[in-house]
Amino acid sequence: MPVFRALGGLLLLSLLGLASGALPRAFAHGGQIEVGGGARGPVQLNAVQQKAIALELAPASIRPLEKVLDLNGEVQSLPNRQADVTLRISGQVTGLYANLGETVRAGQALAKVQSRLIGDPPPSVTITAPMRGVIDARNIVLGQAVEPNTVLFHISDPSQVIVVARVYEEDLGKVKLGQEARVRLLSYPQQILSGKVTLISPQLNPQNRTVAVWVQLPNPRGILKPNMFARVAVVLQRDNAALTIPNAAILEANGEKFVFVREGNKYHRVEVTTGASDDEYTGITGGLVPGDEVVTQGNREIYTMWLAGGQMKAGD
Repeated sequence: MPVFRALGGLLLLSLLGLASGALPRAFAHGGQIEVGGGARGPVQLNAVQQKAIALELAPASIRPLEKVLDLNGEVQSLPNRQADVTLRISGQVTGLYANLGETVRAGQALAKVQSRLIGDPPPSVTITAPMRGVIDARNIVLGQAVEPNTVLFHISDPSQVIVVARVYEEDLGKVKLGQEARVRLLSYPQQILSGKVTLISPQLNPQNRTVAVWVQLPNPRGILKPNMFARVAVVLQRDNAALTIPNAAILEANGEKFVFVREGNKYHRVEVTTGASDDEYTGITGGLVPGDEVVTQGNREIYTMWLAGGQMKAGD
């Protein structure tokens, strides 16, 4: 990744007063910057230089922060909220009263089957729904011959579902029953659904070294459907008053994490100790205090000046 954005190349170098030569490579939070050693002082920027690097700042502030374990999974029906509809006689389907996708109540008539027993007329049996739910499989048509234990319908109650996620063996000790979890679906990426860990499988899959974990979710609108892909974030730890800064503020070099903190028109390199992080913010456990202003954009350019200038002003 180039250190400077497309701001005019040589013009920007001139504005910043940098010496010519190869520039170190800078990367976003999580990457490494190739640097040399040595102590250096703060960088001082005037208004023109700040505009040239599109300088942006953010305060270190207190906010809730969570440490999560990210997992992949898929939606499935709860085993105790589904049922096969069968019969105990041989016969022929003479009536169908429910269709695929229809919501039925317990005891509602679904089909009529005429028995093969001799009679005038032959006896018939009305098949009813054993539970309230949605018919998600219908395996018969009018006139079809059926035998005992033939599955005529499958009914499931979609008001509660589970997401079955896979936890790798090395992460299994982090997951506990009752932990909160947030679920995002590929079908509805803007919605975040809340659930809890309700089961940790007693068996390990030897093929991929994972354990199945169930996260139960309410599904009042029925938007969660079996086999949908889901991303699960199991909440391992929550700090309701963490000191945080945006992820973009943090740079790394030689195994150290640091930020640039503004003091007037000077920018000091400050080493930080980090804690939990999410997609936007990182917790800071050492190096900063609330209200410190850190550079979130332009910090790579300031770092290059810091390397080149020591105690020198950037405009000198």
